[in-house]
Amino acid sequence: MKAHPGHFVIVIGGACAGSEAAYQLARRGIYSAVFDQKALPYGKIEDGLPKWHIKLRDKEERKIDEKLSSPYVQFVPLTKLGREVSFQEIRSWRPSAILLANGAWRDRPLPVEGIDRYVGKGLYYQNPFVEWFNHYHEPDYQGPQCEIQDGAIVIGGGLASLDVVKILMLETTLRVLRERGYQTNLFELEQKGIPRVLERLGVRWEDLGLQGCTLFYRRRVIDMPISPVPPGATPERLKKVYEVRKKILANFQRDYLFNFQECAAPVDKIVEGDRLAGIVFRRTRIENGKIQYIPDSDFTVRAPLIISSIGSIPEPIPGITRTGELYRIKDPETGQLEEYRDVFALGNAVTGRGNIRESEMHARKVVRHVMDEFLGWSESDYRQLQELVVSGGEALDRFAARKHLKTTEQLEALFSKVHELQQRVGYDGNYQAWVERHRPVRLEALLEQRGEWHDA
Repeated sequence: MKAHPGHFVIVIGGACAGSEAAYQLARRGIYSAVFDQKALPYGKIEDGLPKWHIKLRDKEERKIDEKLSSPYVQFVPLTKLGREVSFQEIRSWRPSAILLANGAWRDRPLPVEGIDRYVGKGLYYQNPFVEWFNHYHEPDYQGPQCEIQDGAIVIGGGLASLDVVKILMLETTLRVLRERGYQTNLFELEQKGIPRVLERLGVRWEDLGLQGCTLFYRRRVIDMPISPVPPGATPERLKKVYEVRKKILANFQRDYLFNFQECAAPVDKIVEGDRLAGIVFRRTRIENGKIQYIPDSDFTVRAPLIISSIGSIPEPIPGITRTGELYRIKDPETGQLEEYRDVFALGNAVTGRGNIRESEMHARKVVRHVMDEFLGWSESDYRQLQELVVSGGEALDRFAARKHLKTTEQLEALFSKVHELQQRVGYDGNYQAWVERHRPVRLEALLEQRGEWHDA
């Protein structure tokens, strides 16, 4: 496609929010370059959504592919802001705007002094742990390495922590069953629940010799953010939400046989040699929605493995100021950063949640603000530009100047910068061929090859 005068936006992150941003920009004829730190632009759809979500994963990845296949979109894989290219360097290119759709990839630190010294030595964080689980079956996998242990501690309370608990219970159960010669697979265990599969196999849970993992939550069951509270909920509605939360947890425990302790917060660590060997917890109570620590209530729990699943936050970017764990944002509705009028954050980088729909909707809201208010670029402007491109001449130049569009020469310079980054990683611009070449081997495909998929 021959470039015409127009706006050019840099999008950092290609998953749910980033692809939606690029799609909305393309609909108004705005060029974008979408940078992603991985070979594939799927973000936590690929690395954070547990691999048993086959249909959801495939559906969401197809949506991303469709959105990034527009001729107005340039995909730049294996390029991380702050690693291959700096934020200030991108700003020096003078794009029309920069959109931060880089999600929340960094685990919130576990609030126990010095505990991060034991990462990989009895402690894992959720994000690399789930990434390992999703990909360790691949023949050429070279990512994070994790070791599953029975009797693990999981510290959390949200839906992501329930995913971690499921992974532990499914993997430990599957390992023991395989050792004893029983035929099943991850997908059957996840879909039917562990008790039903054991019943089919004629095996009692008690005979497996597993104690199961334990999820510790610093608040009450009814406080777990696993079912949303509607805005302005009445006391009666709130009571129903609490009952739903208790039911969700009870169903999870019934199907996956893990243990749960509420009102217990980590306050210290137990170390043996160079390994983390357990956690000291303190009992809590909830008063007026706030956590109160109960004096003289500490208790110790020894465990061969501790996994922290207390939330994810955006990674720091040199050149962008943070307020606590988040970027300093002027207005969450528009995503505009306080220190840069041309930089906007969207999706999980603002919401801090991993909800697919919320991420897309926030991205759509921010991008429409960027187009309507910041760039002053409407659908009618795009239609007028299309007509002027056909006729050409001074009218096109006057329109481009009035709307502050990049000239063809400026666009060529921007495209040249982008192409240099693409060439560095061997990307030739054929998006569909690239994603097919880099799509990982799926566990379900391996099971089907081995004739084991029929059990799922």
